[in-house]
Amino acid sequence: MLGNLNGWHAVILLVIVLLLFGAPRIPALARSLGQSMKIFKSEVKTDAAKDAPADAETPAAEVAEPAARDRV
Repeated sequence: MLGNLNGWHAVILLVIVLLLFGAPRIPALARSLGQSMKIFKSEVKTDAAKDAPADAETPAAEVAEPAARDRV
């Protein structure tokens, strides 16, 4: 979809965005978007840190099970 986007299309989109939002509001929108991305990344990192110990224990239990079956 965006593969056919060339320089003129980008310029036209930029002009439309400037007309819709106005020049003074664009920096505020960009700042808000940056803050939202920062919060999202920190939440993803926190969730990944919480899940990492649980994920690290699971493979060890799965590896131990086949060894126990071989002994029987």
